[in-house]
Amino acid sequence: MSETYVECLVTKEPSLIGRLIKFVLIMLTAVFGLLGLVGFAYGIPLLIALLTGLGAYLAHLNAYIEYEYLYLDKEISIDKIKAQTRRKKVASFEVERMEILAPIRSYHLDQYKNRAGKVTDYSIGREEQPDKRYVMYYDGNQKIILSPSEELVKAVRSVSPRKVFLD
Repeated sequence: MSETYVECLVTKEPSLIGRLIKFVLIMLTAVFGLLGLVGFAYGIPLLIALLTGLGAYLAHLNAYIEYEYLYLDKEISIDKIKAQTRRKKVASFEVERMEILAPIRSYHLDQYKNRAGKVTDYSIGREEQPDKRYVMYYDGNQKIILSPSEELVKAVRSVSPRKVFLD
């Protein structure tokens, strides 16, 4: 049996709100840290500086996210990488249970437009020109938005040509 292995790494664009929250928390950490060093209010500013510093670290982790798509032996696996330090497997999809994989603006998706279900976005998070994001309907109730490479799409299409569209 021939196994195909394709790996694709995409970087999600950091949100403006996430970057703003991180910036504000860093500034608050600096201000309260300086107040604590001056000896203001018996060390309470140092405790607040510690908490805002922790918040800034967590905001940094959640602001810079990458997704790694891995296709191996009729299965698409998605890992979430936070700030290039922490990796977590978030989803795994079998190609046999996939209904359709098509570009986000494809006319092949017209019959799926009114379908209610869970929408999950594992893409770059923005619309480009031309838009290279794909939509996968999976197992009847999930809509997954991806930003796969052409090599990944071709590998999935070689296994399931009637479910994958390139238009």
